[in-house]
Amino acid sequence: MAKMNKGIITALSAIGLAQGLKVFTHKKITGEWDLKQAFTTGGMPSSHSAGVAALASYVAANRGTRHTETALAVVFGAIVMYDAQGIRRHTGEIAQLVNDLEKNVVALSGNFPSFEVVKREEELKELLGHQPVEVLAGAALGTVFGILCARLEDR
Repeated sequence: MAKMNKGIITALSAIGLAQGLKVFTHKKITGEWDLKQAFTTGGMPSSHSAGVAALASYVAANRGTRHTETALAVVFGAIVMYDAQGIRRHTGEIAQLVNDLEKNVVALSGNFPSFEVVKREEELKELLGHQPVEVLAGAALGTVFGILCARLEDR
């Protein structure tokens, strides 16, 4: 383990931590324990944001904020976080509309016997992206985690 890239270990650990925290945030919101939340996309906090923020803050703490590696990690992280709360969230909203539309078409087809509808076995996955607050929480978690990992390494 000593020869592994510590930046990668830090980022992957932050992702795992965020995924684990989703179980607890789901319990707080719904009142139900669901261990499957640790293996889902979307939800609070964003593990994408936690991972890239942990990497960026770890690199910045070790190399300095003016280093090219820090710039790469920050820009990469900003793109990932924008995508998580923008494009992926909107894709989930479109999936929700498609699922609702299919339900409506199936309900209407009962009024027209000649209209045949083949219903999909599974609905489209709706929880793909994140709300901005979930991205912000993941970024905060990752930033603190990355700095902590860098400081612990310095000891």
